[in-house]
Amino acid sequence: MKLADVLLKECIAVNAGLSDKAEVLRHVAGLAKKSSILENVSEQEILVGLQARESLGSTGVGKGVAIPHCRLKTVNDFVVGIVTVPKGIDFDSLDAEKVRLIVFIIAPEVASDKHVRLLSVISQRLLAPKALEQIIAEQTPEGVYESFLRGKDMEINDRPWAAKNLIHVFIQSEDIFREVLQILTGIESSSLVIIGAENASVYLSKLPLFASFWSDEPSNFGRIIIAVVDKNLTNEALRRIESVAGDLGKTTGVMATVQEINYMAGSLNT
Repeated sequence: MKLADVLLKECIAVNAGLSDKAEVLRHVAGLAKKSSILENVSEQEILVGLQARESLGSTGVGKGVAIPHCRLKTVNDFVVGIVTVPKGIDFDSLDAEKVRLIVFIIAPEVASDKHVRLLSVISQRLLAPKALEQIIAEQTPEGVYESFLRGKDMEINDRPWAAKNLIHVFIQSEDIFREVLQILTGIESSSLVIIGAENASVYLSKLPLFASFWSDEPSNFGRIIIAVVDKNLTNEALRRIESVAGDLGKTTGVMATVQEINYMAGSLNT
């Protein structure tokens, strides 16, 4: 599935004059309803789905972007649309920054894995340098459509499994953890799990022999991301990790290891 197949020009609105988050969700529901895919779904049902998702936590992901989305039993395919609000609007975003670009997804309830990958691919596109400003600068739905699809990696992988590698990424920064997790989620994998970890310094600082090495309380944040990835995507996964963490040969606080898998059976839910 390609993003171009699910991003619909009729579901794109430019320079929308919206006043608050509630109005945004109503506008998104009406815009989504323009798709023939949702002809048998009421605008109210879409709105209720979006509101229910927001009640779990804001989809304002930060840096001026929100990705409201929902899964509905009555939907058979994905509908993706975009709303630009250059002046910005409060959306309860994680960083409290006003939202200027809204990318929404209405998805089938049964396609959760593709939904997660679609979210990740969209997030990846918006991490590209100047992507947000370039998209918002467009003055027509056609322009927004073309600008949004201008990035690389716009395909949501759903091919049969191939030979696999096991990637472990050890991370000691919460900000980098979030970005790396987002990146790995968008790469085709049969499993992706997170393990909580504590840095050795937390324990060493409490031992009399080593106590003098830490004047402040050591950082206790630590996570290990374990991903099973297609062999032919391993180098791409590492390249994407370095795009946010820096050169792994020089950086500190992040470490990645790769192991060849000789046998694998079964799979895990995302």
